[in-house]
Amino acid sequence: MHLRLRYLLLVAAGGTVGTGAREGLTLTFPADPAFDTVIFAINIVGALLLGVLLESLARAGSDEGRRRTARLLLGTGALGGFTTYSTLATDTAHLLTTGHPAPAALYALGTVLLGALASWTGIALAAALHPRRTQRKVPA
Repeated sequence: MHLRLRYLLLVAAGGTVGTGAREGLTLTFPADPAFDTVIFAINIVGALLLGVLLESLARAGSDEGRRRTARLLLGTGALGGFTTYSTLATDTAHLLTTGHPAPAALYALGTVLLGALASWTGIALAAALHPRRTQRKVPA
């Protein structure tokens, strides 16, 4: 896929919405200094939604047209902006540098492992809801 302005704008627009949603949630539900449950939940929910979206799109057909637009706008853009593994890294580093290695390990490993499980769950859910389209055989 060649770099196209339209695709960049789709990702930027989606990212703006996703980042805004994350910021809104973090302002509405301030972080606990010991464990940022809001960012933890955002990352897990985002992984689940990304699994659902990408599997649904894959089952609908090839990555072109409206499916590519949806993937870039919603997946790469909105859900990419919504989730924040960089905040996971800085929160983990903060816990480590303030003398809390066990919570740091639990937070980091828990986010990654539960995120993977959430993605798998999203994929399984989409697979159950959207059976693969089969190619029609054209009579000879």
